[in-house]
Amino acid sequence: MKTPPVTRRLRLAALTLLLAGCHAPMSVFTGAGPAGRALSQLTWVLVAASAVIFVLVTLFMLAAIARRNRGGTDPDLTVHDNRIPIVAGAIIPGVVLLALFMTSVLIERRIPGDASTPAESFTVIGHQWWWGVERDDSASGRRAMWANELHVPVGEPVDLTLLSDDVIHSFWIPQVHGKIDLIPGDTNHIRFVADRPGVYRGQCAEYCGMQHANMAFTLVVESPVAYRAWLSVQRADAKPPTDTLAALGRAQVVNGPCATCHTIRGTTAQGEIGPDLTHVGSRVTLAAGTLPNDLATMEAWVTNAPSLKPGVKMPAMPQFTGLQLRAIAAYLEGLR
Repeated sequence: MKTPPVTRRLRLAALTLLLAGCHAPMSVFTGAGPAGRALSQLTWVLVAASAVIFVLVTLFMLAAIARRNRGGTDPDLTVHDNRIPIVAGAIIPGVVLLALFMTSVLIERRIPGDASTPAESFTVIGHQWWWGVERDDSASGRRAMWANELHVPVGEPVDLTLLSDDVIHSFWIPQVHGKIDLIPGDTNHIRFVADRPGVYRGQCAEYCGMQHANMAFTLVVESPVAYRAWLSVQRADAKPPTDTLAALGRAQVVNGPCATCHTIRGTTAQGEIGPDLTHVGSRVTLAAGTLPNDLATMEAWVTNAPSLKPGVKMPAMPQFTGLQLRAIAAYLEGLR
């Protein structure tokens, strides 16, 4: 099945951002859905209030310094004279904080929470340091799995069930929803609607170890037609290679150490430690948003992943020769 033109353009845009060093856009000031816009408005309110308070405190401080320099400070302060500092130091902050709290509650109540309407449902699992995504296909009884990337239809509700496989993570795509923790042994849920097509960057927002900063997530919001075409591909098994080099790579992958940790549906590789590689060649990035997904990077990643992402659990593969590495990279990049 050919990749729809809209999807190709979105992937090209995300890759361009990656190569430019700024990844996909990630901002708390611009919302791409009802929840994202509500949280964006709350962010602007808090930033504006903080700026006003900062300016006022600075002015009061400068006024106090100027008064002291003019010799206007009375060394014999009375109880009556202390009432102003008490009001300024206790009552005013309390009123300001209460007002900001009530504003936060009112704005957050506008975040959609109706779970009665049907929605596209996925499970996101946090690992050190990557995201697993699963979808149960009730029609066929099978489970589709991939990693670090999710496509969703524009304007349609999406439900995410959030789990952790090891430590506490926090799933955050600010344009579409707020942060939500993934706690070992617990299950959390969010529902969001993305009403603006684009490629959005997500991030783990809870320190989870050495590569926490490089645990990113790519959200692709596209037309319902493009989304369903993408989902159909994700549900399918891996296609067999069509050239000799990729066929050699397939033999190295399914009969070698790769199969110990990775699954490639349609082959004997059924490992469950690392990400599912069934359609790894179609993803925008490698290593959870750390690297662009191309042939050269794939070969370098297979050769020595810890040199590109220190601390990653995937070991270096010195046993593979140059030809074998090229074949493995060609096979994996062809899994689309």
